[in-house]
Amino acid sequence: MPQRNEHPPQHVCTHGEPCRHGDLGRHEEGRDAICLEHVSFSYAWAGGSGSAWRGEAPLALRDVTLHVEQGCNLGIIGPNGAGKTTLLKIILGLLEGYTGTVSVMGMTPRQACRRGDVIGYVPQRLEVEWRFPVTVRQVVRMGLVGKTGLFRAYRRADRRYAEELMDRVGVAPLADRPIGSLSGGQQQRAFIARALVAKPPILILDEPTVGIDQPGQRQFAELVHQLHESLNLTLIVVSHDLKAIAAGCNRVACLNQSIHYHAAPQGLTREVLNEVFAHEVAPADLGATA
Repeated sequence: MPQRNEHPPQHVCTHGEPCRHGDLGRHEEGRDAICLEHVSFSYAWAGGSGSAWRGEAPLALRDVTLHVEQGCNLGIIGPNGAGKTTLLKIILGLLEGYTGTVSVMGMTPRQACRRGDVIGYVPQRLEVEWRFPVTVRQVVRMGLVGKTGLFRAYRRADRRYAEELMDRVGVAPLADRPIGSLSGGQQQRAFIARALVAKPPILILDEPTVGIDQPGQRQFAELVHQLHESLNLTLIVVSHDLKAIAAGCNRVACLNQSIHYHAAPQGLTREVLNEVFAHEVAPADLGATA
């Protein structure tokens, strides 16, 4: 197992201010949290198809280069089938067989995953079995398993931090309720606490506003802003929801098999979005970015 080091302090994007985290396409030695260099991937490669190596298999990702500095607040947008889930699985160490190189806090994705305290991940709500009979407190403490081990007791300090996080995200009064009895927004708050309880420097949210009503989405976005700044997180939000990305992120990357564009949300013009999404984007989708 890699030696545990304290995560270095980092400048964090402040909501409403321009991002100062450099060029997403250029490596910054000692400052990048996540680095992808010329990454391509095909599921046929992973399945061992020889034809893939002759360029006959479709690529889920094509020559993706992306450098995310520590403290950055990055949104990644793209249509369904654009490779967003594939990109996340590679960063999380769940997929190998890609070409190019990937590092997470100076480690391979697999090493970072084994550490248990490097990446906090909140999956899509549709991927979670909400009928599983566990309480909110139990769900939050599950985030410590990668750090402490499956059959080891949680340390007192870790249990205290779990309670503190539940209070911070607003689910402390619900701690003894079954997770499946909560509203969509409350469930997402509990899963954010679970993702952060091991104190990772990186938080990744996958389609975090799906199934949450408009008022709940605004409250959720504000909570994520507060956590990003107060916990000095590197934040990545992956979504096809243009409004959520434009409202919640200081920097944006557009993905459709390859990275097409990256800038501040203000740079998401109608022309850029039409190119990425390959269809006409309605004014209502653009919101403040039109």
